[in-house]
Amino acid sequence: MGFELARKLNDRPKQIVQLKNALQILEAEILYGQSPIIEACENLSRQLPKPISWLFKGISEDLRKHPGNLYDIWHKNLDGFWPLVSLGVNEKEILRQFGRTLGQHDFTQQQKHIHLALTHLDRELQEAQDYQYRYSKMVKTLGFLTGLLVVLLLI
Repeated sequence: MGFELARKLNDRPKQIVQLKNALQILEAEILYGQSPIIEACENLSRQLPKPISWLFKGISEDLRKHPGNLYDIWHKNLDGFWPLVSLGVNEKEILRQFGRTLGQHDFTQQQKHIHLALTHLDRELQEAQDYQYRYSKMVKTLGFLTGLLVVLLLI
């Protein structure tokens, strides 16, 4: 159990970096490639590692099946994707707020919203790295010692 918690602590900063990369690629797709959001999400799903790519793959598939309110599709896929990652509540809220603005503004405003989300993710990345540094070894050690205690009690 301790090793699983330590794995989640180690995965969180990696996944935040992957989210930042996703937003930067999305910015390039929208602003410079002027791709529709469906194509941009498809391209992201092919370029990003799992599990981050699953979010964008789900969004592009849902938009193809049911073109409509992008925020509802974003929100639904975000909720379905969240149990599969090691990200925290703050990252979910950042992505939820970003999803509200996606596709609602012109290119300049959209770029500002992407940069705002990236700034928030930078803050969360720093916090996740600090948390990982402080608690990763402790969680592993406590998990091992708890297992050892159970074994000693059973003997």
